Amino acid sequence: MTRREIEGWSLRWDEERAQAARREGWWRDETLADLVPRLAAAEPDRLMLVEGEVRLSAGELHERALRLGTWLGERVAPGGVVSFMLPNWHEAATIYLAATYAGLVANPILPSLRTRDTAFILRDCKSRVVFVPETFRRFDYAAMLTSIAAEMEHGPEIVVVRGTGPVAGTQDYAAILEASAPRTIRHPDPDAVRMVMYTSGTTGRPKGVLHTHNSLGALLHQIGAYWHVAPGDRFLVASPISHIGGSIYAFEGPVLLGSVAVLLDQWNAQEGLHLMQAERITHMAGATPFLEQILRAAQAQGDHLDALKVFICGGASVPPALIEEASAWFTSARVSRVYGSTEVPVTTVGSLDEKGMPEAAQTDGKAGIAQVILAPDGEIRARGPQMLAGYIRQEDEEGAFDAAGFYRSGDQGALDAGGFLTVTGRIKDLIIRNGENIAPKEIEDLLSGHPAIADIAIVGLPDPRTGERACAVIVPSDGAIPDVPMLADYLSAAGVTRFKYPEQVVLREALPRNEAGKVLKHVLRAELAEMAV
Repeated sequence: MTRREIEGWSLRWDEERAQAARREGWWRDETLADLVPRLAAAEPDRLMLVEGEVRLSAGELHERALRLGTWLGERVAPGGVVSFMLPNWHEAATIYLAATYAGLVANPILPSLRTRDTAFILRDCKSRVVFVPETFRRFDYAAMLTSIAAEMEHGPEIVVVRGTGPVAGTQDYAAILEASAPRTIRHPDPDAVRMVMYTSGTTGRPKGVLHTHNSLGALLHQIGAYWHVAPGDRFLVASPISHIGGSIYAFEGPVLLGSVAVLLDQWNAQEGLHLMQAERITHMAGATPFLEQILRAAQAQGDHLDALKVFICGGASVPPALIEEASAWFTSARVSRVYGSTEVPVTTVGSLDEKGMPEAAQTDGKAGIAQVILAPDGEIRARGPQMLAGYIRQEDEEGAFDAAGFYRSGDQGALDAGGFLTVTGRIKDLIIRNGENIAPKEIEDLLSGHPAIADIAIVGLPDPRTGERACAVIVPSDGAIPDVPMLADYLSAAGVTRFKYPEQVVLREALPRNEAGKVLKHVLRAELAEMAV
């Protein structure tokens, strides 16, 4: 494994595997800057994206991206980073494409993040421009970003989307589009970094995952090959566009698969069901709560959603009974578990060859274009044309890959004789709640400074509603009685994102530790599981 420098970014590089990806047709050496202009010229009226009353055609998306790309190109050098912290709004697709046209790197940020995480990400990737709502869900993003930028030596320019009036220290998205004139497109190297997306890790801080134009292209071509996608199919995008799943269906799918992205900015099962009915949704992918809630809503209306062809479920533990029930109810759909990560998206493509395959519920499916192996300790390792090109910090790559270039997932699994993978547990200590990754170490490090806490360990426990919940096992200081509201107040004051807050507190006199002093979290999980029975 060597490294390759492209437009200021250092990437992991294996020339032999790169040639194989090209030879097999997964890397096609075309970017959206090549494809969208051709599409807009040939089929300007083709519907690309739906959000509320907005319906964007290929021609409209291209023209808007040209204008915004011109503005970005005047401010940011090729290879620079443009961030957007937006809900599932149509403007994000324009920003993503405009960044491509200007030869820049897109950085989607979860809107649920707050000061601490947002500031870290913007500094870490050296973002030059960030797009935010003025407000969303009653939170003032403009105020948060101006405060963050003021503390940075080279803070990003702040652009407010859907603003209601001038906001000091920011620029207005609509005004930029109106004033900017479309000019030439810069065609980036297909092997260049296309996106940096942050994921929680066990290091206690987010890690910036690098994907290239080619790696994301391979991912989409895999989906087209295995998920029964035909031109004109419609994806309901309810997962955040700042996650790898939401982003590919919203930004890449309409171009590379000929699909239509239907965006939903706040999850509500009734609204999701209405969109599936009104827009004749054919595909949806999401974590367990999405499938369970849409199934219950459809059952309550007696609607079997006959347009639905595929529902992909992953991101946390998926009960086999849920897959079986959903497959039986959605009479036209193939419903399957899948497995993947931001690093190697869609590692397995599920079990979709036939409707109702037992493996769809009982396993996490077969590998598609990725190669999956199990290490002697059962760790799942994967590599393929869709895998990351490295981390933004090279030190994060230590221990993340084996000598053969396989990504070490930290998950344990089993492979049966038919090649079906079943994830059996996690070596890493990550908690996955509602599809969001929570790194316990980060929260433990913060809460260890609370005067009421003498010792703490945070573990994930099964939860029927969210997949997992974060439980704080605490040894209290003398006379203190820590509880959930106390921890929430402390973390809120530290600017921590709300979904990372512990949802349960258990008090102990001591934490179980090994001879080296390491907390035995598997012991805690087992004990807490017994208490719950």
